[in-house]
Amino acid sequence: MEYERIKSILAFMKNAEQLKNTIRSAHTSAKRPESVAEHTWSICLLILCFEEQLKDVDLLRLLKLIIIHDLGEAVSGDIPAPQQRSDQNKWEQERADFVSLCAPLPANLKVEFVGLWDEYHEARTQEAIMAKGFDKIETMHQHLCDGTSGNIDFEFNLSYGSEQTDAHALLKSIRSVVDEETEKRLN
Repeated sequence: MEYERIKSILAFMKNAEQLKNTIRSAHTSAKRPESVAEHTWSICLLILCFEEQLKDVDLLRLLKLIIIHDLGEAVSGDIPAPQQRSDQNKWEQERADFVSLCAPLPANLKVEFVGLWDEYHEARTQEAIMAKGFDKIETMHQHLCDGTSGNIDFEFNLSYGSEQTDAHALLKSIRSVVDEETEKRLN
């Protein structure tokens, strides 16, 4: 592999490493703020646990979409869902941040990665639909694991992401168990 290609990939990796430092609103069971990178890892692990039920999905593509989907947050951070407003242009900003993050990459990887980001955002494939659903489910599940008290709006979670989790029978099944646990936390 050529020297310049390696250097450009490593420059991208250095920028992407900021995702480890980008904090989300959720906390771990040890009461430590969760990073966006930890959230991404957890979605990937969740997907691997349901691999047998995902025979109709390109698993590698699904994992690529998950790894890419929040990378733009390494630049401008995460906005928790309950705080998002339609006038914020969150997706436009995150896409611009992602494109900026990808700047050092070789052209072929830049095109592939931006294409994956767009595919996720537009939910135009079975894999992107599944990625969005698993993203919502992992977030709600992490809230159930959150070690802090009073930090999570469980009422919000009962309707959060229902459009995405209703898109596939497997997602609906997982969601129903997460909702059951969420209702227990509410009561």
